[in-house]
Amino acid sequence: MQDSKPVLIDSHSHIYYRDYSGDFDEMLARAADAGVAAMLVVGTDIESSRESVELAEKYPQLYAAVGVHPHDAGRVTDKCYDVIRDLAQASPKVVAIGEIGLDFYRDRSPRDTQEVVFRRFLQLASELELPVIIHDRDAHERVMAILREEAVRRGVLHCFSGDAAMAAEAIGMGFYVSIPGTITYPSNEALRDVVRAVTVDRMLVETDCPYLTPVPYRGKRNEPAYVRMAAEKVAELKGLTLADVARITTKNVRDLFGIRLWDQSTRIAYRIRNSLYLNITNRCSNRCSFCAKFDDFTVKGHNLLLDGEPSFEEVMAAIGQPQGINEVVFCGFGEPLIRLDLVKQVAEQLKRRGYTVRINTDGQGNLVHGRNILPELAGLVDSISVSLNAPDAAEYDRLCNTPFGEAGFAGVCDFIREAEKHIPQVVASAVTVPGTDVEACRRLAESLGAEFRVREYAEVG
Repeated sequence: MQDSKPVLIDSHSHIYYRDYSGDFDEMLARAADAGVAAMLVVGTDIESSRESVELAEKYPQLYAAVGVHPHDAGRVTDKCYDVIRDLAQASPKVVAIGEIGLDFYRDRSPRDTQEVVFRRFLQLASELELPVIIHDRDAHERVMAILREEAVRRGVLHCFSGDAAMAAEAIGMGFYVSIPGTITYPSNEALRDVVRAVTVDRMLVETDCPYLTPVPYRGKRNEPAYVRMAAEKVAELKGLTLADVARITTKNVRDLFGIRLWDQSTRIAYRIRNSLYLNITNRCSNRCSFCAKFDDFTVKGHNLLLDGEPSFEEVMAAIGQPQGINEVVFCGFGEPLIRLDLVKQVAEQLKRRGYTVRINTDGQGNLVHGRNILPELAGLVDSISVSLNAPDAAEYDRLCNTPFGEAGFAGVCDFIREAEKHIPQVVASAVTVPGTDVEACRRLAESLGAEFRVREYAEVG
């Protein structure tokens, strides 16, 4: 697998301003050089909404959103809604209604008028089946109340300025939160706390240019190339790489706005942080109730839905010659040890190249194959992580829906105990599904001779 340049999308820009008239094409070139493959140009009134659509029609990497900012709510007439509707329907490059919302900081329009206009635009977005881009400044409670009352479920809170509890509530309603360059400001610890607390799977990154220029360019005009600074800070706070954040947030933009830069191809070898993961089957021994694949086959921006099970040659071709890899992990949306022969064949090649090899497994390989397979992995596997998930057989069956009945839980325990004889590191893990007694799982794992790891609910890998 060859490493590639991170691909980012600036999910909120205002590049129709005169600030860019002198170097527009150069600005787009700088964005491309920084890895910014697309930009969403967001209107704030009738005039700029028209300009956004015109730019999106002219440049393939630009997309448009149309709406009226709350500052101008006092100028909105019935005709304005018709114009925004016509703009949204006239071009396939229009992907959202926005920016719309409430601004109780500057109060340039009466608050009651802002709320009426906000609701009308939310209703228009629902009618057109488009997501919304929400402006919220010093109006958190009213924005959230109106979104609940209007039953809005698709959109983004742009330049998010609430706290972690608000972010969690918005995400629970189906929204994304967008992180601007202000996350780089030394004084903005509040936003960094939000990023630490919120899953990156519900984040976008943006510039809001020409405003909110990030460090180290603060004081200069902002531009789409600088979205990279926001992404880099998110990566630092989440313990991810820039490539991880770019891939995930780009996937999020695709999911929310339908912006498709490419067809998301099946991934056999996929990278997260400094680990290379191998996805060799979608088949599983169990049918775990908490498994994310029943909703979506995507992990950290990687599509893991296989068209068919890859051959040895296909797996090795997907691996390529990766650089900066600490380990190679057999882990996808399936149980790798179902394909034991392929695991052994690939692991042998990886060990010859000097890689550390780990297997993530449900621990039912011996039951699947009807024999003790662990001696066959000796010398090929450096670490094995076994999904224990429960402290007793009844809880295991409830969570994991094992096809082996009462033998399923006993088989996992025996597998963990036996693994210590053949593999240098054995880890038993449990997912924090609500109601799971994690400490009881820990005690059981340690009694079986394994290290113990807690995996957050919905975490994979």
